[in-house]
Amino acid sequence: MKQLSPSEATLLEAIDQRAMLDQVLRWATINSGTANLAGLGLLAGDLADSFSALPGKVSLLAPAAVTAVDAGGNAVDLAHGHHLVLSVRPQAQRRFLLTGHMDTVFAADHPFQQVSWLDDATLNGPGTADMKGGIAVLLAALQALETSAQAASIGYDVLINSDEETGSLSSAALIAELARGKFAALTYEPSALPDGTLAHSRGGSGNYAVTFRGRAAHAGRNPQDGRNALVAAADCAVRLKQMSHDDLPINPARIDGGSANNVVPDMAVLRFNIRPRTNRAGTDFASDLRDLLQLLERQHDVSTHCHGGLSRPPKPVDAQAQKLFDLVRDTGAALGQTIGWQSSGGVCDGNNIAACGVPVVDTMGVRGGSIHSPQEFMIVPSLAERAALSAVVLHRLASGEAL
Repeated sequence: MKQLSPSEATLLEAIDQRAMLDQVLRWATINSGTANLAGLGLLAGDLADSFSALPGKVSLLAPAAVTAVDAGGNAVDLAHGHHLVLSVRPQAQRRFLLTGHMDTVFAADHPFQQVSWLDDATLNGPGTADMKGGIAVLLAALQALETSAQAASIGYDVLINSDEETGSLSSAALIAELARGKFAALTYEPSALPDGTLAHSRGGSGNYAVTFRGRAAHAGRNPQDGRNALVAAADCAVRLKQMSHDDLPINPARIDGGSANNVVPDMAVLRFNIRPRTNRAGTDFASDLRDLLQLLERQHDVSTHCHGGLSRPPKPVDAQAQKLFDLVRDTGAALGQTIGWQSSGGVCDGNNIAACGVPVVDTMGVRGGSIHSPQEFMIVPSLAERAALSAVVLHRLASGEAL
């Protein structure tokens, strides 16, 4: 284990946990559910002001166009908030990507809107762990890094997107663009466990909406003339569940559509999620789904249209990424922090970054838990702990640590 150098120890003096906590308390009072564009705009403005303390250029970039399928089977546009990008020393030869997200799963009308103290060290509140605490860690780590002369030798891009909780569909291209040519990446999702355990390898995720269109008819007079889209969708749901296996969990989640009881329904939309654990499983499913839909079209005499796909590829950990994990572990040990890791079935922007061939550790944020629920909490001392961890990891990477 490499001990802290004097210059690394000096970095820790710049980390102000009280200031970080004040940021989290302020940001958590701004509702930033993915669909709350007004709230996201307020938070983006605050974040832009906060990140302007770093050298470089802060920009708020428009989201890419995204469509979805509504309950009537029609394609509709989905609006998203702007994405914050900070670019520092873009001409540096060794550059890094650091990412976070400003959105939460709590809509503007969700009852969970306030923060409260569970005890002296534990803060309950929307987004405190996932991941407004992580954004505070990211910012503090970079501010500490910039006090070191070593910072001048490297550059970095920071992305805080507005749509991570719904799959980063309007920021996926931006993630890929910013990942290009990067030496390594860190993402500030909360730790996988409250003890600080990191997420290691991850499965992938894809969301689909298949629209079935049949033919309406009277359910009593001439049902034989109808083509029941709802039955076709239900048949598809059952067959998809039968296709599920260890490397490809499939979750049929919802069917929209149908009609009155005396009408053969001519439209239904089946929504489902897949979680491929390997790239091969995802590739095979794409082919199997095409075959299944063709079979259903023939058997039920309906038409189908498939919307969506695999938005988060699986994230295996290769040898280069493992070196980054080892660096984080060893740095943690030098700081008196025990850092372990475990595989995760969850997904995040780390999946997208890894798919670009960039080594990434994607749970560098605060310790906490119960995310995506009104019991979400952040362990407050982890603000300074994790900021110190990132600051020293980045300093070591800037100093020439090989991956």
